[in-house]
Amino acid sequence: MGNLSIYNTTVENITQFGVCGYKNPKKEGLPEKLGWFEKRLAEGLRIKTLYSEQDGTQGMIEYIPGQYCWRPVNAADYMFIHCIFVGFKNIHKNKGYATQLLNECEQDARQQNLKGIAVLTRKGSFMAGKELFIKNGFTVAASAKPDYDLLVKKFAENAANPSFRDTSDTLKKYAQGLTIIRAFQCPYTVKNVNEICEAAQNDYGITAQVVTLENYREAQNSPCPFGTFCIIYNGVVVADSPISKGRFVNIMNKLKK
Repeated sequence: MGNLSIYNTTVENITQFGVCGYKNPKKEGLPEKLGWFEKRLAEGLRIKTLYSEQDGTQGMIEYIPGQYCWRPVNAADYMFIHCIFVGFKNIHKNKGYATQLLNECEQDARQQNLKGIAVLTRKGSFMAGKELFIKNGFTVAASAKPDYDLLVKKFAENAANPSFRDTSDTLKKYAQGLTIIRAFQCPYTVKNVNEICEAAQNDYGITAQVVTLENYREAQNSPCPFGTFCIIYNGVVVADSPISKGRFVNIMNKLKK
């Protein structure tokens, strides 16, 4: 692997490697992610870090047995990948490191006698595209609007496919007002949600209800395929993955016309 190595990320070394691109323990979002990470260890969550002695952390993969995944899917017999990325520096991209991270996940899945690996992909931001997985033997098991694909790599051909959960009834709870559903699985949402709440109040006179998902059961019942982020306005999903304050303002301005 050249000058890059893969390390098991633990409570003891996570501040050395950082997580999701965050390393400063005082940075908004990182303390919340660390707390979330510690609580998930007993459920089998693993984070593997791709590390360069010269350039520092250059990638990671986060996965968990599908029974405990934080997406609205049925994938109990599979290892489920929450996120994967490689290359803060371009020199480390397209070198096969993402495949090496996938191999780490596959090894753990086989050791736990799971039936394969599952992952949610999309064309937009905050989630990997499906090309990496297709190249590594995954196939599309299901799709959901607007651009989500649920992919699987089976170890046994007769294994049942993972599937999306029907969580449409969840929207009924949020028929009025502005609701932001988030989880600390993604540290980026802490700053973004705070700024969105301020914009909602200052620009539109709307007090947002923030629902912080506390466990995998709540995440698996999320009305958005992304699972750990969703914005609902008067019963309609207006953002199905993390967005910035600027993007939120653009959405609201169109709705208010």
